[in-house]
Amino acid sequence: MIQFENVTKRFPGGHDALRGLSLVVEKGEMVFVTGHSGAGKTTLLRLIALIERPTSGQVIVDGQNTSRVSRRKIPAYRRQIGMVFQDHKLLYDRPVFDNVALPLIIAGLSHRDAARKVRAALDQVSLLNKEKQFPETLSSGEQQRVGIARAIVSRPKLLIADEPTGNLDPDLSLEVMRIFRRFNEIGVTLLIASHDIALIDQLGCRRIPLANGMLHYEEEEDVVAEYAERLESERGRTG
Repeated sequence: MIQFENVTKRFPGGHDALRGLSLVVEKGEMVFVTGHSGAGKTTLLRLIALIERPTSGQVIVDGQNTSRVSRRKIPAYRRQIGMVFQDHKLLYDRPVFDNVALPLIIAGLSHRDAARKVRAALDQVSLLNKEKQFPETLSSGEQQRVGIARAIVSRPKLLIADEPTGNLDPDLSLEVMRIFRRFNEIGVTLLIASHDIALIDQLGCRRIPLANGMLHYEEEEDVVAEYAERLESERGRTG
C-alpha cells in the first residue's frame, strides 16, 4: 500500500527532515510511526498526502508514484486517503454534520447520498446524536471523533493520523485507538504517528521508529523515557 524508496526531504536552509528513508506498509496493516519530536513523523505523513513532495527518492501509494501526480490531480488522489490531525481542523461555525459531510460535498455527492454516508460515519464513532451540535460544545475526545468520522466518510483505502491522541487522556486515547482498530479489521490500512509507546504496546502493532529522519530501532527506549517524563511533569502541574 505504501512504499518509500530512498526518500529524502530537505527544507529551505538545508534541514533534512527525512534522509534516505526506505520502508513498506502492506495493504491491510495497522502501523505506528514513532520517534522524538522532530524525528520526521509528520513529514512522512505529509509526503503520503502530497502536502509535501520528496527532494529525492520515490513515494508510492497504492501502486501510484506520487511524483507523477500533477497539481491538478492532487484532490482526486487525496480522495483515497483519510487524514486525522491532532488539532482536529474542524470548522467551528458549522455543525458536526456539515464538518463530516465536507469531503462528500467537495466530491459532488448528492445531499441524499451524502447524508446517508455522514450518518453511517457518525454512527461508527458513536456520535450520531451529536450531528446538529457545533464543535465548540463537544469535549476534546468528541471533537477528535468528529475528525475521524470526516476522515472515513468517503470510505478510504488508507487512513493516516498525526498524533491523534496527543491532547487526550489515557482512557480517551485508548478509545480512539480502538476505533482505528475497528476500521483496520474491515480492511482499511492505517499509518499513525505517535510518541505514546505505552498505548501502542496495548495494540500489538508493528512500529516504524524514526530518529533524525532515519529508521532507528534503538531510539524507542529513549522515546518511552521522554514520554514518561512529560506525563510526570503534567501531573505535577495539575496535582
